[in-house]
Amino acid sequence: MAPTVSVIIPVHNGSKTLRACLAAVYAQRHPVTEVIVVDDASTDDTREIAAGFPCRVLHTERNAGPAAARNRGIRASTGELLFFLDSDCAPEPEALGNALAILAAQPDVACVHGIYSLRPLYDDGPVEAYRLLHGHYWRLRNVGRVRTTLFAICLIRRAVFADVGGFDERLRASEDVELGDRMGDRYGIVLTDTVVCRHDDDSHLGRLLRKQFGRSQLLVPVALAERGPAGIRANTPAGLLCAALVPATLPLGLAAPALLLVPLGLLLLFAVADPGLLRFVAGRRGPGFVVFFYVVHLLVQLTVVAGAVIGGLRHLVDRDFGPARVAVAKLPR
Repeated sequence: MAPTVSVIIPVHNGSKTLRACLAAVYAQRHPVTEVIVVDDASTDDTREIAAGFPCRVLHTERNAGPAAARNRGIRASTGELLFFLDSDCAPEPEALGNALAILAAQPDVACVHGIYSLRPLYDDGPVEAYRLLHGHYWRLRNVGRVRTTLFAICLIRRAVFADVGGFDERLRASEDVELGDRMGDRYGIVLTDTVVCRHDDDSHLGRLLRKQFGRSQLLVPVALAERGPAGIRANTPAGLLCAALVPATLPLGLAAPALLLVPLGLLLLFAVADPGLLRFVAGRRGPGFVVFFYVVHLLVQLTVVAGAVIGGLRHLVDRDFGPARVAVAKLPR
């Protein structure tokens, strides 16, 4: 008998994408047992959209974040397997079936997560194209056995949460990465390019950088909490270092104009720090888009570095900033 599958979708103000997400869930070739939408105190018409589908809708009185919303969905669900989706993701019709096939073929694997398609859920312009290209590339580069869990599109055995606990509700970002750390060597985790979703990504540069800055502040606390090897890396250390040194060396030009060759050289090294990414972007969108891509990429990398520095300093003065130091509550089987 096929295992029962509960779909859990946390959402906050997801009126733009929720309808497409739910339509894609109900279009899965493999049937699902139940669909649970956890409305995390939305102020738009998220509830009305969810009510148009045969799903169960849970409401929260205050916005508590995706970790708390996912935990509530887990407690309300009945499936042996839990299929998590972000509300801005629309899985391809074979996504769930392909994830189930991996769990069936590899009994030691407890978690399967997938990648973003290069085709957006809605085409909102070049900044979104940058995000999708980069997001697709680094996930594709890491396909196989990994130590990190990414819950934008993810199938996981329910028993995991009864063993290692639920999501850390103190975290507003990286809560899925922190959960993967607690899974450690006890459970196999697979990242696969056979489980694909279309994603509606950030399309405004300012919003993208603000979100990246907030998320990056948790990089140091989460990394210090890891007990094993580092998880999936979206960016190369060499690229981050070169990006950080570009603005740091610009003042050299005040001493001597010829010294501007230093930041220019670092900028070139930044562009070639990940040759595979450079070839990927050029092959998909052509050399003209490469220039735009790397201008945005430099700004994003600088934001990552700034966020990590600020987050590290916050962790030094407030050791409670970051993952919980106490055990995360285990959830019922």
